[in-house]
Formats: sequence, structure tokens, C-alpha cells
Amino acid sequence: MIKIVHYINQFYAGVGGEEKADIGPSIQEGTMGPGLALKAAFGSEAEITHTIYCGDSYYAADTGKASAEILEMIKQVKPDLFIAGPAFNAGRYGLACGSISKIVQDELGIPVVTAMYHENPGAEMYKDSVYIVATKDSAAGMRTAAPTLAKLALKLAKGEKIGASIEEGYMPGKARVNFFEEKRGSRRAVEMLLAKISGKPFVTEFPMPDFDRVAPAAKIDVKTARFAIVTSGGIVPKGNPDRIESSSASKYGEYEYADLNADPSTVYETAHGGYDPVYANQNGYRVLPYDILDEFQKAGKIGSIHGKYYTTVGNGTAVKDSARYGQEIAEKLLADGVNAVVLTST
Repeated sequence: MIKIVHYINQFYAGVGGEEKADIGPSIQEGTMGPGLALKAAFGSEAEITHTIYCGDSYYAADTGKASAEILEMIKQVKPDLFIAGPAFNAGRYGLACGSISKIVQDELGIPVVTAMYHENPGAEMYKDSVYIVATKDSAAGMRTAAPTLAKLALKLAKGEKIGASIEEGYMPGKARVNFFEEKRGSRRAVEMLLAKISGKPFVTEFPMPDFDRVAPAAKIDVKTARFAIVTSGGIVPKGNPDRIESSSASKYGEYEYADLNADPSTVYETAHGGYDPVYANQNGYRVLPYDILDEFQKAGKIGSIHGKYYTTVGNGTAVKDSARYGQEIAEKLLADGVNAVVLTST
């Protein structure tokens, strides 16, 4: 029986959300959270003997300390394989999964594999170092992720030959493997060209990187400029009237500012699920700096302030959706004569 140690974060361990993201690593026997799906996929070939969980903020704040603590736990168990995640599109979780997987691989010399969405920053940083199984952007993809992750994990643990990324389901980068296609390259190329000309779907065999290059805007005179605030920090009117999601936001909001004389804790809150909301809920101006812009306007440091702000949640939101929101918001701001934007995050 192959012995496996599984790493997950505090959320998937059922400990809590962002309010528990600063907890240190703990280990317990058996499976937790997504480990149950992996257990079913492994059948009788492998067993998750222990699960290690750690808060995302704790790991990110001091990676050296957190990883050293986790390594000591793994050394005591002496597993045959280490699995981290899946992290899907959770950024800090993905970075932690990639980081600890590489450290375990390099320091302990045991096979490792992790899993996440291709837009996760952990994928870009670690896909050349460790095997990363490609998943969907949310936990809804667990049903398809678990069998692929389990199959590759078993091959690694058994020391079997690993096929090409397209065959095994991992992201290109860790290994380059030759395999034979039924049709020769010239025929496949012509078929793809004909499909493209006909408007039919096709999949390129050599996807090119998509670099988003934005030319710097022309210099402006801030003393005459009209300013607006756009934020991915999720600051919304109290009650979140448009029900902007805490993760993978499907919309953005357009709101007027509350009276500056009002207690900000009574008029604003954050819908964001990717950071500790306590301080933002106490004072929304910590993420939405309208109070400071108002001071600057009264002091003559800036021209004027647009009467509305735009907000969404950046946590797990797909790049294509974010780009669409940005395009729509920019068109509205230009139509309202805005020529300067303060863009805040979390």
C-alpha cells in the first residue's frame, strides 16, 4: 500500500475561512476535505495516511518557517508520495501548494504532485518545477480533477513512465515527452486550417503565450483632472445590494459614495472572500480612499471627483471576466469625463 501525505489549507480542512488563515500547520491521521475524493479514486492501491493543513496567510507570511515546520511533520511520517491541493483558482493557496511541493521534492526526494487552475499564479511559478494537474477554476471541478490527480500520483509513486502532458493531464513545463499521433503533422495542420477557415472549433498543438501589453497613458495635470475610484477589493454599500460574489465574481457594482459624515461601518462592507474582512468592514475607506481624495480636492491638489465608484471582487475571478469589466467601466468613465483613476486592491 502506497503511503501518501496530503496538504490542504485551512478552508478545505474545515477549520475556517479568512478569519483562520493565520493558523500554523497541523497534522492529523487520515483524510480531510478533498482527500475523500482522492481516497475514492485511489481505491486499494494507495492510502492517505496523514493530512497536513495550514493557513494561507501563515504560509505566505513566512514561507521558510512554515515549510520547515511542514517538512518536519512529513519526515516523521515517511510517506511514499506527497500531494498538495487541488488549489483551483485560489492564489495564495496555489502558491503554497507549488512552494511546499517543490521544497518536499528537493529536500526529501519523494515524488510530489499538485493541482490548480491554469490562471493560478502558483501554476506560472511552479509548473516547470513540479507536476501540476490542470483543474477547473473552482471546487466544482473536483469530480474531474480527483481521478486525473490520483492516476498521475500513482504512476509517480510506482516509478512508472510518465507520458506527455496531453495524455496525463498535467500542465506543460515539468517534462517534455515524445508520443506518436495517428495522423502526420502536415495532415493535422491542414485539417486545423480548414476548421479555422470554416469557423469550426479546433485546438492548436502549440499554444503561444498571451502577453498583455498596455501602453502608458499620457501625462495629466492632477490639479485639473477628474478622478474616479475603481476597486477589486469588494467594497459595497451595506447589505451588498447587487449580491456580488465573494469569489469568482460574475458582476461589478456601480455606486454613489456615502456621506463622509456617516460612520463608515454602517454604510460600507466588503463582499471579498479572499482577505480578512474585519478592518475593511470597520472602515471601508481603507480600501476605498474616497475620504483622502475629498481632502485632496478641498486642498486644491486635484481637480474633481467623479460621483460614482466601481467595485468587484478579484478573488478567483477569471482574467477574461476581469478584462470585460475593465473595458465596460473604462467606457463609462470616459463618457463621464474622467481622466484619472485610483485603482485599489486588497
